[in-house]
Amino acid sequence: MRVTHIITRLILGGAQENTIASVLGLGGKPGLEVGLISGPTRGPEGSLENAFAEKPGVLTVTPHLIRPVHPWHDLLALRDLTGLLRAGAPDLVHTHSGKAGILGRLAARRAGVPIIVHTIHGPSFGPFQGPLANLAFAAAERRAARWTTHFVSVSDAMARQYLAAGVGRPEQFTRVFSGFRLEPYLEARNDPAVRARLGLASEDFVIGKIARLTELKGYEDLFSIAPALGRRVPNVKFLLVGEGRWRRRFESMAQASGLRDRFVFTGLVPPAQIPQLVGVMDVLVHLSYREGLARALPQALAAARPVVAYDCDGAGEVCLPEESGFLVPQRNLEVLADRIVQLANDAALRERLGRRGQQFVKQWFPVERMIDALEELYRRLAQERGASSPR
Repeated sequence: MRVTHIITRLILGGAQENTIASVLGLGGKPGLEVGLISGPTRGPEGSLENAFAEKPGVLTVTPHLIRPVHPWHDLLALRDLTGLLRAGAPDLVHTHSGKAGILGRLAARRAGVPIIVHTIHGPSFGPFQGPLANLAFAAAERRAARWTTHFVSVSDAMARQYLAAGVGRPEQFTRVFSGFRLEPYLEARNDPAVRARLGLASEDFVIGKIARLTELKGYEDLFSIAPALGRRVPNVKFLLVGEGRWRRRFESMAQASGLRDRFVFTGLVPPAQIPQLVGVMDVLVHLSYREGLARALPQALAAARPVVAYDCDGAGEVCLPEESGFLVPQRNLEVLADRIVQLANDAALRERLGRRGQQFVKQWFPVERMIDALEELYRRLAQERGASSPR
């Protein structure tokens, strides 16, 4: 079976890591020939294109597939994608992300691809944007659903939101958690050398956050409560892992909080180095206003670190209240600060929540489980559709 994945870009991010792991993992399965088409990757958020350095021919970069809406580039991207799919003649196309999800599914339909799958990594519409944008994106998703054989959702919350918006039918959805290699996180430790390199003392209580430095990630809320946390937890430090176009803005906010020396901005960090940074965190906070299910949550839990997260999208499917961490209503800064202080003052509670979360992640988030689930889905859809066996 020939399978082609399509994604808008390969920046450092959860959806991109998920897609790369899927392509490489499925490519090792007997009878599957798997490739990936992506738009160009530019800007401060890094690139994961080198994941295919030792797999020549797997990745194809098409120049007009860009993230912003741009009618001329979008038409050219649709033309290019349609041509690539007609030439490659895949049995199944699997799209990821908003722009590639719409254009990729339309191109697959035009190219006569018999099976079209789309993964919902995060919502295209919701309270994080205005009504006109929501109207346009929801309409586009409903239209694209007509050409979609099946949806993969990284959380049940994504399926509920899309069905509520009239996108797809219940039987078209399968939840597949975004798996990753657990071993580096299971082995993560509070390494004094790593702390020293980051300017963190052994006695510091380290609040970690892993997210791009951009809008909708909740950094503003963390800066807002920082002074109160500094008074209530005198040894608090903040480890911010990521890069993005709002870095200078956030550095200014850290300065304005009066605690600039308590904030460590790591900048761009390769995925392989994330486990050692998680290892020196005492708690991870996740404050996004839009996120299907952030990989940072299960990654922290794999390292037995408790999490505090906004009750947003799929966060509650991993941040299990009183089991692996605390869910907080969005923008409720008082409760957010109280939960962090509670963890800072109770090492036994941190240990209990972290270990319970680790057991949950070991069951549900191995990358092998994700790959097996996708392979099973592909073969089932091929059987149901009577699609051709390997060409």
